[in-house]
Amino acid sequence: MALGGFELGLAFLIIGFLMLLAEASSPGAFILVPATVLMVLGTIGIIAPEVLLSWWSPVVAGLIVIPMTYVSMKMYQKLAPPAPPETTVASSLVGQIGVVEIEVVPNSLKGKVRIDHDTWSATADKALPAGTPVKVVASEGVHVTVEEVQ
Repeated sequence: MALGGFELGLAFLIIGFLMLLAEASSPGAFILVPATVLMVLGTIGIIAPEVLLSWWSPVVAGLIVIPMTYVSMKMYQKLAPPAPPETTVASSLVGQIGVVEIEVVPNSLKGKVRIDHDTWSATADKALPAGTPVKVVASEGVHVTVEEVQ
């Protein structure tokens, strides 16, 4: 049994609608573009079945894919704009102010400094007792070098 343009258009509409439902339930799967193409081709197949079975069908699909891809990308960018990393990297600590929690001793990483809500292993050029306000002057890996805030 050969499918006519109307039946093929109806199938495209149903598949496109199901793909839109899948996209709505799991956003970010990027199913919106092919779903839109299938729904437009399905509508064409129902309205003008002879066009769906002609060489115009791939041309129409191409004309839909390009703008829909652009629109989808812009829509997803608005839904989830780029955000700064949620983890703290050592280089971002330079210049931050903190407080010594466990005495900082030169050439030792046994000292601890609290910066914001995180505690870092610390060293300094001179001994700094607990409670001393400090500024991060360098960082490497998971430890920082601090100096007393004047």
